[in-house]
Amino acid sequence: MTCVFFRLFLLVALAAPSQGTHHGPTTRLRYSRFLDPSNVVFLRWDFDLQAEIITFELQVRTAGWVGLGITNRYTSVGSDLVVGGVLPDGNVYFSDQHLVDEDTLEEDGSQDAELLGLTEDAAYTTMRFSRPFRSCDPHDQDITSDTMRVLAAYGLDDTLKLSRKRAFVKSIFLLQITYHDDEDLPEDTMTHDLEITDFLIPEDDTTYACMFLPLPIVNKKHHIYKFEPKLVDHNETMVHHILVYACGNASVLPTGISECYGFDPAFSLCSQVIVGWAVGGLSYQFPDEAGISIGTPLDPQWIRLEVHYSNFHNLPGVYDSSGIRLYYTSHLRKYDIGVLELGVLTFPIHFIPPGAESFMSYGLCKTEKFEEMNGAPISDMQVASYLLHTHLAGQALKAVQYRNGKQLRTICKDDSYDFSLQETRDLPHPVEIKLGDELLIECSYQTLDRDSMTFGGTSTINEMCLIFLFYYPRNNISSCLGYPDIISVAHELGEEASENPMENLMILNNVEWTQENIKKAEKACKESLQTVMIKTINELIENTTGRIPDIIPTPRGPCLESSGGKVEPQDKSPAGFRAEPMTLNGSSTVTLEHLPLAAIFLLQGTLSWLLATLQTAV
Repeated sequence: MTCVFFRLFLLVALAAPSQGTHHGPTTRLRYSRFLDPSNVVFLRWDFDLQAEIITFELQVRTAGWVGLGITNRYTSVGSDLVVGGVLPDGNVYFSDQHLVDEDTLEEDGSQDAELLGLTEDAAYTTMRFSRPFRSCDPHDQDITSDTMRVLAAYGLDDTLKLSRKRAFVKSIFLLQITYHDDEDLPEDTMTHDLEITDFLIPEDDTTYACMFLPLPIVNKKHHIYKFEPKLVDHNETMVHHILVYACGNASVLPTGISECYGFDPAFSLCSQVIVGWAVGGLSYQFPDEAGISIGTPLDPQWIRLEVHYSNFHNLPGVYDSSGIRLYYTSHLRKYDIGVLELGVLTFPIHFIPPGAESFMSYGLCKTEKFEEMNGAPISDMQVASYLLHTHLAGQALKAVQYRNGKQLRTICKDDSYDFSLQETRDLPHPVEIKLGDELLIECSYQTLDRDSMTFGGTSTINEMCLIFLFYYPRNNISSCLGYPDIISVAHELGEEASENPMENLMILNNVEWTQENIKKAEKACKESLQTVMIKTINELIENTTGRIPDIIPTPRGPCLESSGGKVEPQDKSPAGFRAEPMTLNGSSTVTLEHLPLAAIFLLQGTLSWLLATLQTAV
């Protein structure tokens, strides 16, 4: 491992205060997370979407150097890492760097991180800095609303030596919008637990356990405004997802616990998701203007609780009582929340070839029949939040909206999807869906590690392509899923097609999956006629057909030019630099300038006093 010694990469000190920079040394940062299993590395952060600036504060239990940056899915090479620390004589060093290989750091030509403070005491080294979402330096990873893989590292002293024992990568939604404070709960808040009790997890790779449970019994309308998972200690790694489906009040429901999609079809009744949690998720609170309605004749009285277990180690004798805790109140919101499931029908007709570096699947939804199937007029749907879901091969998802044959917007996306981090996320602003709009879900998969076909299905080693949209006001449509004409796909691949879809799947399984055939299959799936299956909460189903429209890529915004260092001409964005000063509305703060060593010594007393204000308890 290459060892590089700190020789004061950049000596920085505090200059006179100036107005404008957001998230200064003492500003409270709204978000926080431990980045390591031992709770030694603690990150706080906040951001300004308008100015496209993010502020980090990294606090590590060490007297050595600390570093924070962004890495990618596959390798740490090329990761950016902002490093800093306090030398034994009290001088501060700080530098914007990148990894040229797995062990070696090199300073960026363009210094795009602005230091807001560095302190060291008997317990912690704390570094606070800001940086643009997208700088003009190709060595800096863009910060987007996608899943970001945050890299943190530290040393035991001021010798910059990377150690795998002290380097951690954690997936985080850095730009996740959160409008609610978990401490601000209605005074009459009540809770209701939906859980499977003492269920013996089978010694199988995948189990879908289902049971039917009543919702809270109330004598007038209430709103569920928040939910959170209830996980049994030590069982967290085995619980893949938990879904709550609303049942139509005319449904005849079975008792007990059984396999959801086994021999008894009654345990797969009820298909309208109202609450969903998946691995890596936390609690979620609905927007202030909407909640899930209970207590009226039109509201569901029973639900189907589905818990998906992944017992890959085939452990025997493990009992579980996982579920969902609901928070509800009589303080009503303006609207009732609904959930619309979009994507590709979860069935083996959805296939992904082996050895694919990238394979796209598409699921089309056409809303023109929604009102007819709803049985009553439908208001425009205001989408407030979303949950993305694939299994292990999933790499990226997006939902795109079309109106009158033209692409309107990308509703939501994640180009860096992580199976281990699935949370319901708020949109920055509600998105309006009108009757007649088309919605397209695109999922990208990678199967380089697989030598056989991957089919759509419920097992974790099968695949899904689903996006759940949380919207208001509620209607009776529960899902709108698409799938390709498998006969035409087989023809395009030069295979003898059968009228039996399952026989065609066997034919596809025998295809020699060269890169040419993989791309041919992807093109055939996209260009074939799609069947769109629409389902209501009362299990009414109607099909229509449509063609997959093209997706026009969203252009990247302009980069923010650094105030220091160099930017090579080829690094400039086609949209040009956004060279205005990096200031934001909000509190005043201090700016840091690069000063000669003599000036640092002169200011050292002031520096120590000001930086000491940064230190806060974890």
